[in-house]
Amino acid sequence: MPPTPSLPTRDKPPSLREQALAALCTAEPSAKVAAAHALWERWRALGPDDEAAWSTKTAIEPDPAMPLPGRPPRPELVPPQAVAQRSPFTRDGLAALLHAIAHIEFNAIDLALDALWRFPGLPLDYYRQWLQGAHEEATHFGLLRDLLRELGHGYGDFPAHNGLWEMCVKTQHDPLARMALVPRTLEARGLDATPLIQARLRQVTAREVKHEAQRAVEILDIILRDEIGHVAVGNRWYGWLCAQQGIEPLSHYRRLAREHAAPRLRPPFNDEARRAAGFSQPELDALLDP
Repeated sequence: MPPTPSLPTRDKPPSLREQALAALCTAEPSAKVAAAHALWERWRALGPDDEAAWSTKTAIEPDPAMPLPGRPPRPELVPPQAVAQRSPFTRDGLAALLHAIAHIEFNAIDLALDALWRFPGLPLDYYRQWLQGAHEEATHFGLLRDLLRELGHGYGDFPAHNGLWEMCVKTQHDPLARMALVPRTLEARGLDATPLIQARLRQVTAREVKHEAQRAVEILDIILRDEIGHVAVGNRWYGWLCAQQGIEPLSHYRRLAREHAAPRLRPPFNDEARRAAGFSQPELDALLDP
């Protein structure tokens, strides 16, 4: 098992952003979850006097010897089209479905931590909000991992794809592109997909999986609530960065989506959740443009 990254010994504690990078480089899932929660707890203990702890203006250079991000040896990462369709009506099928969602949440921890350490010079609230997001994503992963265990499986038992992190790599030099295409595009797809998944889970009546399917619906309620907030954070900072640079948000989004080959979004869309996350009516209308 790869070692949990440690920061150099020094008199001054690492900044919160440096600690976020160390958490991102942590490979073992339970250790990464614990590192994300510990980072959040350290921040909360600081109270309102947290500005100096962030070192917001400092560019951080990651250790090239450390994995970025830290990943366990499993799951096997395969192309998206190679991930099998998952039916929730059997124990293994439900486990495979929950594993796919857990993989998204595990990657979402990395997305939030990467947004924290990578981009210096942004307002304090940017870092605070992404740390809150990392803490919540770690909670989601923990809930799903525990339910997987009830079904006799663990994280890593099924193949998964790497699409979320690949978009992080594409946007690593531009926080505007990152906000546009990760929270506002890839994570926002979860707002649309979650009610459809819940509807299927509510159809599960087989006694051997009914309890776990009902519990999955409850967990997805938590995830949907929190993901509205995470997408709203992306919308807030996309709008702020556009305003800072004098950029028209809607047309620039289209250009970024083409430039970075973002996935085409397809209906049905969860307009209620998207509005709650800060999408404007023109942005919702644009989802239906050919």
